[in-house]
Amino acid sequence: MILIIDFGSQFNQLIARRVRECHVYCQIESPRIAIKDIRSMKPEGIILSGGPSSIYEKNSPRIDTDIFNLKIPVLGICYGMQFMVDALGGVVKSARKREYGFAELSIKKQTGLFKNMDRKTQTWMSHGDSIQKLPKGFVITATTSNTPIAAAQNYRKRLYGLQFHPEVEHTPKGKWMIQHFLFDVCGCRRSWTMKSFAKSSIAEIREQIADQKVILGLSGGVDSSVTALLIHKAVGKQLTCIFVDNGLLRKNEASQLKQRLKQHLKINIKFVKAKTKFLNALARVSDPEKKRKIIGRVFMEVFESEATKIKGAEFLAQGTLYPDVIESVSAFGGPTAVIKSHHNVGGLPKKMKLKLVEPLKYLFKDEVRALGKTIGLPDDLVWRQPFPGPGLAIRIIGEITRQRLAILREVDSVLLEEIRNGGYYKRLWQSFAILLPLKSVGIMGDSRTYEHIVAIRAVTSKDAMTADWAKLPHAFLGKISNRIINEVRGVNRVVYDISSKPPSTIEWE
Repeated sequence: MILIIDFGSQFNQLIARRVRECHVYCQIESPRIAIKDIRSMKPEGIILSGGPSSIYEKNSPRIDTDIFNLKIPVLGICYGMQFMVDALGGVVKSARKREYGFAELSIKKQTGLFKNMDRKTQTWMSHGDSIQKLPKGFVITATTSNTPIAAAQNYRKRLYGLQFHPEVEHTPKGKWMIQHFLFDVCGCRRSWTMKSFAKSSIAEIREQIADQKVILGLSGGVDSSVTALLIHKAVGKQLTCIFVDNGLLRKNEASQLKQRLKQHLKINIKFVKAKTKFLNALARVSDPEKKRKIIGRVFMEVFESEATKIKGAEFLAQGTLYPDVIESVSAFGGPTAVIKSHHNVGGLPKKMKLKLVEPLKYLFKDEVRALGKTIGLPDDLVWRQPFPGPGLAIRIIGEITRQRLAILREVDSVLLEEIRNGGYYKRLWQSFAILLPLKSVGIMGDSRTYEHIVAIRAVTSKDAMTADWAKLPHAFLGKISNRIINEVRGVNRVVYDISSKPPSTIEWE
């Protein structure tokens, strides 16, 4: 196991991905973690992430410096390296010339992290401070034209520092450096697989829940479905899933879910119809954050009402993933800009007094899919594209009405049918339609129309932290547009979204 200390870097989730791609388990923790807890975790190595702070700032994040006395290999990246240097007696100051973007690295010693590497390699820099003096026992192992101490190490204590970011794609040999740290320095084995994760998770869930009951708000997406099956395998009928039909679902969604999970996998699911309650609460609401908050509040009201009917329930399960946590609040406890509220993150009503079970909270979406396949979830659920908790409410820009919902459902159905028939469904991260709060003039049957505009969004991504718009063939897009306009009453224009994340988000709201 590798322990990653999160100092607030926008790239810390990439560090975790790189480690797991090597089939080594890792866990991300706050700098506030106690030394005794680190000892109890028994990590083979520790990685200190980068971060936006300067080490000499008053409130810069820090971890107990006893971390360097544990006789565990430590790799500091960017701010993590600067923290290591400062903690051990070196000097870090504001750089005369900041360094952002590509930089050519000159390797001085082809050992340790640079074993069997060329003398010159490309790296990605992102820092405004630089190391002026190394602590005793450290040697310089690499430089750039702007940064005399771009990498350093203490051979005897197995402490390593990289001023650049090896975890990003812009450092082509960065994966090698991380592998050298994992296997040559830390002595890790390639033992972490979804099979081993499933086995340990089922055992942990069984131990946590014991003979108590657990409830789960099931959405039908891959996250909640994997969570449901994983817990079902652990405690069987002690799990009750509650599926709330909020009236904001895709076409035939509830009936399809009933067939796949309830009948095929024998999971205990209770279906609750609450369409009117949600739509009444959303009437005349256009602001996207208000929509999310209302949907979250009403969901919890309905869910709580149903949950109280399950006698002896002590636990609430959620399909929370790591990107949900990252976008809602920084992992080390500091404030970050909230892009949008996530329905899985934010706690429970106090009076429910349920303990949380979140077996997927350190997994990325592709890992969840792999886990789903491992434990026997049907392929159509494993490969289901992400669908937001607030449903079609945030794909209707502006006010939500029954008529607008009906139009978007039909558009969505046509779009996904074509995406599947064209062989693109598994190749795309998400593909969906957005109903705009605009109408445009058109001509149908020699008559003037003034009807709705629909936008199509299709993106490629690995984990939703970044995404690129899909370069679908023009003829294919034309076919989709033609079918939507011809088959869905109320739509006379289709447009295609060609923006990436960042700066745009995947969903429009």
